Amino acid sequence: MKIKFNIIAALLLLMGGVVFTACNSDGDDFEWDHSGLFLSGTENNPLVTFAVEDAPASYTITVQSTKKVAQDVHLTLAIDPTLVDAYNKEHTTNYFALDVSDLELENPEVVIAAGSALSSAATVRILTTENFKEGRTYMIPVTVKSYSGSSDPVIETSKTIYLRISRIINFFAIQANAGASSNYIFPDEMAIPLTTLTYEAKIYPQGLNRTNYPQRFMALEEKDESKSLLVRFNEANSDNKVQTILAGNRWISAREFENNQWYMLTWVFDGSTMSLYVNGELDSSIGGSIEGGVINFQRYEMGMSWGGYTTRQFFAHRFCEIRIWDRALTASEIKGGLCGVDPESDGLKAYWKFNEGSGYLFKDETGHGYDMDWSQTSRDKSENGNMNPTPEAANSIQWVKDDINKCVN
Repeated sequence: MKIKFNIIAALLLLMGGVVFTACNSDGDDFEWDHSGLFLSGTENNPLVTFAVEDAPASYTITVQSTKKVAQDVHLTLAIDPTLVDAYNKEHTTNYFALDVSDLELENPEVVIAAGSALSSAATVRILTTENFKEGRTYMIPVTVKSYSGSSDPVIETSKTIYLRISRIINFFAIQANAGASSNYIFPDEMAIPLTTLTYEAKIYPQGLNRTNYPQRFMALEEKDESKSLLVRFNEANSDNKVQTILAGNRWISAREFENNQWYMLTWVFDGSTMSLYVNGELDSSIGGSIEGGVINFQRYEMGMSWGGYTTRQFFAHRFCEIRIWDRALTASEIKGGLCGVDPESDGLKAYWKFNEGSGYLFKDETGHGYDMDWSQTSRDKSENGNMNPTPEAANSIQWVKDDINKCVN
């Protein structure tokens, strides 16, 4: 009995009406309207995942025909790192090419033998991961360079397979502690002017309880706390939703959050619209503006530090990956940064991974100098407007790294 499935309509249009179906279970020819050759696995999407735990790591590449071939078809495959830039430009992504010295393509000459529809196998090998840079996602394009023995074309949309390297990252994070809640204020000359922006933070809720009392997470703000990004859960009976206050603009997420799972939260202001993304997906948006047209970021507040609210609004959670950009990221850029980003990314002004694992010094990964020494923090202890030094806050920094703190990029 023949088993058929159609390629998506978009692919049909792109190929000018070419139709090819999967090989059926009893080994008969493919059913087709027009013939073609294609790299296996690219029928629906040329971007495929190559999971890499450690090196060496291997991925098998084969070529298929839409029907059994009458004579041997010889094809030459090649790794072509130059195709990464073209892919990024077309899809607004930010993948990186690997150095060819770290790769190997074994058996690049493959053959679809007469009477068959599937070629012999080539193997892509990653020889080492030592040159991988943290925060980067890598891609290996493997393409058909030449072929002979067939008058059928190589289907253009399936001529290249893009192997997206996926790795499991085990990371440090900070376990929230009311005693650590305080503010780090940068010198005036280090204020970051933001007319458009993206703020990001990764959080693992543990204390959500659907109370009608706010549970503060953090604030990114100007020196005097004006024009802040203030983030809290369960404001105004919002049932485990997150409330955002960004330069006076307020909205509540569509999503109800749950304990014991990681979320990457991304706030974007493009000049007229303020949006919240959760794990790379758009959650909610509002029209908004910033008074005076600019936010001068200068202050980071961990938790809720005002007076007795350090305990009254304490929220149990883990956090890491706080980033400040001076531009509005695209949806694809946001999705590509769920586990980390390249510290040299365009527009990334400050980036705290919180991956030190010990101590109370938090490094700015960008190299722009926004390092934070938590023994140099201060807070309003008496709720009277006066900031008091809190060197003791450094003693309450708690680090954690376990099987919970994992991300697959």
